[in-house]
Amino acid sequence: MNEEFIKELNSVAERVNKYLDDTVRVYDNPQKIVYEAMRYSLLAGGKRIRPVLAVTAAAVLGVSEETIMPFACAIEMIHTYSLIHDDLPAMDDDDYRRGRYSCHKQFDEATAILAGDALLTMAFEVAARGAAQLNKPRCGAEAIKEIAVCAGTEGMIGGQIVDLDAETRKISEEELRYLCKCKTGALLRAPILAAAAVSDTMNTEKAKLLIEYADTIGLAFQIKDDILDVEGDEHLLGKPVGSDVKDGKTTFVTLLGIEESKRILDSLTEHALSVCDMLAKLTGDADEYDKSLKSCTFLKELAVFLLERNY
Repeated sequence: MNEEFIKELNSVAERVNKYLDDTVRVYDNPQKIVYEAMRYSLLAGGKRIRPVLAVTAAAVLGVSEETIMPFACAIEMIHTYSLIHDDLPAMDDDDYRRGRYSCHKQFDEATAILAGDALLTMAFEVAARGAAQLNKPRCGAEAIKEIAVCAGTEGMIGGQIVDLDAETRKISEEELRYLCKCKTGALLRAPILAAAAVSDTMNTEKAKLLIEYADTIGLAFQIKDDILDVEGDEHLLGKPVGSDVKDGKTTFVTLLGIEESKRILDSLTEHALSVCDMLAKLTGDADEYDKSLKSCTFLKELAVFLLERNY
């Protein structure tokens, strides 16, 4: 793995962590425990792929990191809320997340539910503040709408309910791809849509290619998770492996086998790389070319990183 890429990935993640740490604070008031639970899950680590995608897409589209950061972190807060709720006994009933107790085990179920609700609500508060600071607040409102759609019934929530239904029966590959597009893919598409909305470039060729890239790595991300559930290291993953087979879930591995899943994963990664090459050719002046090329190279490295990751 390219050391320069890892250094840049960690650097962006650190800036995201600082923004989240500064934003979600513990207040010494009667509801203090909900802030503690929010921070417990939000600052537990993670790859921060979604805000990193937002920052990188924004750079390609000519938007500063400072401008996109509220929207990037709002998406990460939504992602964290979804993980808190996903771990609950009524959903996946997972005791561990990122190498330590999940939120409902560290606190209790009611507190975990409210912590998730609070993160979801605060996410839109943060995004709204970011929108109000734009020269074109209309673009910020559009970004908020896109994030909401990706998080809602036509996005992540829709994927979650389809996933619950899929636990009761074996589903087809077409249904599985739809499930993944909503449950996992929507919140990987959201950072791109937010950046495109903020930059007012939604219908440009650059934005379309970035969306295609996000959709491609979104499916690849889920397939890799399916593979790691079979071949992964519990200590690196921070949670038990083999739960998909144990729970009778339809995954790419249970449906198509490990080798075919890896073949599809490789093919998706190659497509993501080719999209980045096309994106790199859409440049303007010399200064824009240097910035765009650097960001496109980073996106290529990110696709490879997601392919080769072991957690």
